[in-house]
Amino acid sequence: MSYTLPEFLAHALALEHEAAERYLELADMMEAHRNDEVATVFRDMNRFSRMHHDEIRARVGAVALPQLKSWQYRWRTPPEVGGEEAFDYMLEPYHALRYARENEVRAMEYYRSVAEESQDAEVKRLAAEFSGEESEHVAALDKWIAQTPRPAASWAADPDSATPAA
Repeated sequence: MSYTLPEFLAHALALEHEAAERYLELADMMEAHRNDEVATVFRDMNRFSRMHHDEIRARVGAVALPQLKSWQYRWRTPPEVGGEEAFDYMLEPYHALRYARENEVRAMEYYRSVAEESQDAEVKRLAAEFSGEESEHVAALDKWIAQTPRPAASWAADPDSATPAA
């Protein structure tokens, strides 16, 4: 997966923008269901994604970036956008943090693969740096998860559902 510098920066900005949007959407949904503790987790993740986006934007400077259409991105799903499991109003903080961690791991692996496969020295350097930053996010989430109590019951066991959780 070899990128030009402008292509890589466009992908990195899209990745962080999408992550911030998803975390904000999740935070709003959790607040609507009065799951304030999890909403706070997702608001923090939104803030981290926006900060990383802004840092990348600052690095772009005067580089002209391509305006990529959704089908032109070189990933199957954006690396920091997990599945739909986080869209459950019964989600516990522990599971929200694990969801965020999985997203950060995917981003770290994405950047690492770009660094390994790139032919462009600057793309290789930036991708390795971004992978390192995502690795720091994973480590921070690991510490946060270790301090967060595991729920006693599965969050997927919805007491409002007529059908028991599998």
